[in-house]
Amino acid sequence: MDHQDLCNRTKAFALRIIKLTAALPKNRVGDVLGRQLLKSGTSIGANYREATRASSKRHFVTTLGITVREADETLYWLEMLSESDTIGPERLHDLIRECDEIIAILTATIKTAKERS
Repeated sequence: MDHQDLCNRTKAFALRIIKLTAALPKNRVGDVLGRQLLKSGTSIGANYREATRASSKRHFVTTLGITVREADETLYWLEMLSESDTIGPERLHDLIRECDEIIAILTATIKTAKERS
C-alpha cells in the first residue's frame, strides 16, 4: 500500500466515523461516546498526512506513533458502542475490522521505518 492509498483509506474511514456519530442516539451516552469517537476517528487521517510531511525520519516515526494511538483509541470507542448495545455489533463489525487493519498497517510502517534508520 502506498502513501496515497493510505491517505485515501484513512480519509474514507474518517467519513464513515462522521456518518456513524451523526446516527448515534441523541442521549447522554450517544453524545459522550460519539464526541470521543469523532475526535479520535477523524484524527487518524490528519495525523497520517502530517507524518507524510515530516521533516525527519524521527518526526515521521513519532507522528505515526500518535496516529497508531489515535487509531487504538478509536477502536476502544467502537468497542464501547458495541458492548454497551448503543449500536448493534453487526453494524460496527466492518468499522472495527477496518480500524484493526489500519493499526496493523501503521504499526508495520513504523517498524519498517525504524529498521531503515
